[in-house]
Amino acid sequence: MSKILIKNIKGLVQYGEDMPIARVGRDMLYLPILENAYLAIEDNVIVAYGAMNEWEGITDWRNVEVIDAEGKYVLPAFCDSHTHIVFAKSREEEFVDRIKGLTYEEIALKGGGILNSARRLAEKSEDELFEEALIRVKKVMATGTGAIEIKSGYGLSVEAELKMLRVIKRLKEALPIAVKATFLGAHAFPTEFKENHRGYIDLIINEMLPKIEEEKLADYIDVFCERNYFSLEEMEEILIAGKRHGLIPKVHVNQFSVMGGIAKAIELGALSVDHLEEISDEDIDAIKHSECMPTLLPSCSHFISIPFGNARKLIEAGLPIALASDYNPGTTPTGNLQVVFSLACIKMKLTPEEAINALTLNAAYAMGINNTHGSISLGKSGNVIITNEIPSLAYIPYAFGENHIERLIS
Repeated sequence: MSKILIKNIKGLVQYGEDMPIARVGRDMLYLPILENAYLAIEDNVIVAYGAMNEWEGITDWRNVEVIDAEGKYVLPAFCDSHTHIVFAKSREEEFVDRIKGLTYEEIALKGGGILNSARRLAEKSEDELFEEALIRVKKVMATGTGAIEIKSGYGLSVEAELKMLRVIKRLKEALPIAVKATFLGAHAFPTEFKENHRGYIDLIINEMLPKIEEEKLADYIDVFCERNYFSLEEMEEILIAGKRHGLIPKVHVNQFSVMGGIAKAIELGALSVDHLEEISDEDIDAIKHSECMPTLLPSCSHFISIPFGNARKLIEAGLPIALASDYNPGTTPTGNLQVVFSLACIKMKLTPEEAINALTLNAAYAMGINNTHGSISLGKSGNVIITNEIPSLAYIPYAFGENHIERLIS
């Protein structure tokens, strides 16, 4: 049995019982912080917390690791609900193409983008992909990520998609943090199916999905619903098929255009709708009448110079938002959620409190793990982060480019 006592905490953040499943609208400004606090964890479960003058005698603390957090904050670990962290190779040549003026869509049309990653992934073994992804996940853990969703989608064939999902399953088994797997076979049409969409959709439905269910390889199903990728009707057919195999929808929508994907995804029971760089009043109304979490990816907007999601408009409409990294080799080559935190404050005008809610409580909801993660509450996961000595929580997004996390407990 492992026991950890963190004492003299400058501020215990996002603590309390009877927490909401998510914070919405103006309530996102609320962030409970207990000053001069302690936190007790046994076998990675939170068993006690409170003011320092109350901690003595709470339990038997022999054989315990004591951490002095004087001058430091303790928060629930960040939850990253949208990543593509399993990939074969970086794509810095496309970064140079964008500097020279090509758009994301122009790069894709000349054979770059997702198809570029798919070609490279086909050449790598499962073991190679696993070892490289394990290194990446450990790096993002060092910056505060304590739960992560990972998508397939760089396979685009039966063999390669299954290979990616098996890698994610191995990561689940090897890591001390929560890992969720999402099947994203509908990320792009492979070259050989460019003029035969029906053929590739049949491959997803009739060959990939049954094997994924048989091996229990995924929790969610995703589709990139966007012009030049998957149409609204194609997304609907694939999500319905995924649900027949026990997968919950989480979808890419509204990155470049408004196509009605949000309303349709919600109709089909989507847990989250992600990207939303473009959004209409009809989209907002659809989210208002749902339990779906809008998830914004500011580091993607930053890296490929597209509009940032309108977080303020969503919040002012009384909606929640989550934030995620979109870590991938083409459009967001970082999984550091402190960078996302900073961009959300600087470019989306979120307050630090709103951004922390979006990275913890609301992000846990977007991953389907809000019963165990996202807040400092009795019985929840002991995956917490201890900051360095910092003057305030606002210092994290303010002093961007530094790692302000001293330790992730996992």
